[in-house]
Order: sequence, then structure tokens, then C-alpha cells
Amino acid sequence: MPTVITHAAIPLAIGLGVGQRVVSRRLLIAGVTASILPDLDTLSFHFGIPYGSPFGHRGFTHSLIFAGVIAIAASISHRILRTTSWWAFAFVFLSAASHGILDTFTTGGKGVALLWPFSNTRFFAPIRMIQVSPIGVHRFFSRNEAHVIASELLWVWLPMLLLFLLLRTWCNHRQVTPNLPRQR
Repeated sequence: MPTVITHAAIPLAIGLGVGQRVVSRRLLIAGVTASILPDLDTLSFHFGIPYGSPFGHRGFTHSLIFAGVIAIAASISHRILRTTSWWAFAFVFLSAASHGILDTFTTGGKGVALLWPFSNTRFFAPIRMIQVSPIGVHRFFSRNEAHVIASELLWVWLPMLLLFLLLRTWCNHRQVTPNLPRQR
């Protein structure tokens, strides 16, 4: 997995790129949370659940269905998030789904159960260039952290910086403003 912080790069790039008129601060926080949430499945190791199990690491919490469930909850909570139901669903779905998809590009692990519950097959992207981060903070700081950080900067943060700049330029040029409820 990329480090937990790196999973937040995608919603941050999109949310900050389009600005608060499109992605409210609350929606941005929800998106960042949704992008990190799938790694709660690392707790499965403490309960003896095998890595390759649908309920193990990179199992159901990394699936598109899980991302959809989180997005539905955000859609229902759209007023709290100060956005429309559609924007809440779309942004949170993209944020949560990006986690599993990003993990398919890593050099380690046993793949990602993107299509659970329809398939327990674990997938990798055809190109795997992101150095896998050891699971757990104590392991991360014990070995190869420079390689992991450099890999994440090159393959995730740099492209997300470019996406941020493109979105910011496009939105400023087009004055993009969806029909959002007024913030209080």
C-alpha cells in the first residue's frame, strides 16, 4: 500500500483544484477520510484473519462496492457536507475507490479484491511501479522508507500536483460553480 497520507493525495488534488465553491471543506474532509478508510482492514491481522481472505487486508474494504456504500452514506449526508447529493456521492466514491485502484499499482501484496462480492479475485495493475509500504508505522520507519517515499512522490504526488494545477487553471478560467446550497 502507499502510505496512508498518500491515499489522501487524490481527493486533495481534486478538491483543492476545483476549489471550495465545488468541494466544500466538509466534503473534502469526507473525501480524504474515505480515501484512507479502506486500510482499517489491517486490523484483520490482529484477529487472525488471513491476508487472502475477502475480509483480510485489501479485501472487501478495497472494493468498488465498499466505495459505493460509503458514497451513498455521503449522498444521504449531503446537507451536512454542504453540497448536493450528486457531488457528495461522486466525490466520495472517487475518493474511496481511488484507494483500491492505487493499491493495484504497488509492487507488493496479494492484489486487491476490487470486484468483491462478485469475485474474490485479487487484481494488480498491468504496471506496478509504486513501492509497497510496509504495514504498520513501526515497520515503515524501520526499513526502505526513503525508497517508498521517493516512489510515492514520483508516481502519486507529482501527477496529483499536475492534476491540481490543471483543475485550478481550468476552474479559474471557466468560473466553475455548481448549484450548491448556501453555506452557513
